[in-house]
Amino acid sequence: MNLELTNQVGIVTGASRGIGRAIAEALAGEGMRLAVAARSKELLEELATSLPDGQVLVHATDLRDPDAPRRLIDATAERFGRIDLLVNNAGATMRGDFLALTDEQWLDGFALKLFGAMRCCRAAWPHLVAAKGSIVNIVGIGGRTGSAEFAIGGSVNAAMLNLTKCLADRGVRDGVRVNAINPGSIATERLNTRVRKFAVEHGITEDEAAARMAQAMKIARFGTPREIADAVAFLASPRAAYLQGAVLDIDGGATRTL
Repeated sequence: MNLELTNQVGIVTGASRGIGRAIAEALAGEGMRLAVAARSKELLEELATSLPDGQVLVHATDLRDPDAPRRLIDATAERFGRIDLLVNNAGATMRGDFLALTDEQWLDGFALKLFGAMRCCRAAWPHLVAAKGSIVNIVGIGGRTGSAEFAIGGSVNAAMLNLTKCLADRGVRDGVRVNAINPGSIATERLNTRVRKFAVEHGITEDEAAARMAQAMKIARFGTPREIADAVAFLASPRAAYLQGAVLDIDGGATRTL
């Protein structure tokens, strides 16, 4: 299927590994030119070597810095002359007992995922208006279903979902599409670390550990980063032209609420 993304320009944050890397690879495979951002320059450069030469801008930065999102947007516009897509994927939050989580951990959770994304959206908005472009926010099912061990992440994700709806409302007027994806349990390095720990604790293989953990979540299996990436490519394309403010739960059926 031709998604009509050839030569369009996209920005992917948190692109150095996991879901972000898969998104960058999928979009590049559709012919997009990309700015990839994360804190690790080494990992970004490794990614860039696997993508079409000359079509990738590596931008190592910490989006918790209030000025960093503007610099990322400016660098992308200067390099490519336009911006058609912003994928806000950066941001990991601390799990743990609510009573043990510190103010610093709460502030850090909001600083990158929510405020970093908000500032990227604000800085990119005029470019997206000019291009009639789109935003895809990678959020997470914890924003829809609360969990005692995921208080920070759930709160941040809920705010991200609301931000998606607010910007989608503005986007109707300005011609910018804004949608979100809620990944469930995706087989990234973070999840694989939890699987390995579970396997050691129970004296079983990692495959059996993954199967047991998925069964406990009442899903058939864990998802793959590429499954999220393919959905991003679809949302960025003209084939999703009537999706505005949509939230896709890509979680194997884990979210059972309306």
